[in-house]
Amino acid sequence: MDVKGTLSGLPWWVTWIVIPVIALVVFGGLIANLVGFLIGLLFKVLVFVALVGGVVYLVRRVKAGGSSRNDW
Repeated sequence: MDVKGTLSGLPWWVTWIVIPVIALVVFGGLIANLVGFLIGLLFKVLVFVALVGGVVYLVRRVKAGGSSRNDW
């Protein structure tokens, strides 16, 4: 028997409310850890990009002489 056949005899509120709530209770910690990890990874990537961009900007500025304001 497939999942569709198993869920077809149940009321709508079991399929759309009870089962997702059970899934959140069982896997809630895992989901929260995964989301936290992804947000932390995104933050670290953004910090890395900002630092590399800053270093590239400083190196180009120093190589150009540093005192010229007409580079813009």
